[in-house]
Amino acid sequence: MSNPKPLVLVGVDIGDTAAAVVEEAAAFAERFGADLVCANVDDSSERVEERPDGSVVSAPINPDLPFEKTEVFDPELRAEIAGILDPRPVKWSVRALAGGPGQELARLADELDAAMIVVGTRESGVRGEVEKFLNGSVAVHLAHHQHRPVVMVPLHPVIDDSDLPWKREK
Repeated sequence: MSNPKPLVLVGVDIGDTAAAVVEEAAAFAERFGADLVCANVDDSSERVEERPDGSVVSAPINPDLPFEKTEVFDPELRAEIAGILDPRPVKWSVRALAGGPGQELARLADELDAAMIVVGTRESGVRGEVEKFLNGSVAVHLAHHQHRPVVMVPLHPVIDDSDLPWKREK
């Protein structure tokens, strides 16, 4: 599907970092006169089918949980995004996805013919290290598995000569 207006796709996650990533993606969308699509990926489920309305039917990765559900964008996250984007002159929408975040963002970017994908860096600390080990880096996956630019928003940059998060003692 080709979009006549440029489109910026942003991967958003529930938590403290969503606002910073959405704000940067909105700034890009404003500069380029683009629409903005905010996508949240449930990586505990996998996509079973996508319906014509864009909704996604998913099933849990854990086979001991025998259910299928239609992915719904988290209402609290949507309200947080609306608080950031409604005052801005950007047309925006949300999409709930299921599966591997890198794969699903790349698939949606292809489907929407996005000009770029914006993602945040992972949080530092034990949780971030466990997520990186289990899921890999979304940005690295995207950089190596699709053709459009990937913009990484640094969420916890190391400004001085301090150790980088993965070099700190745990």
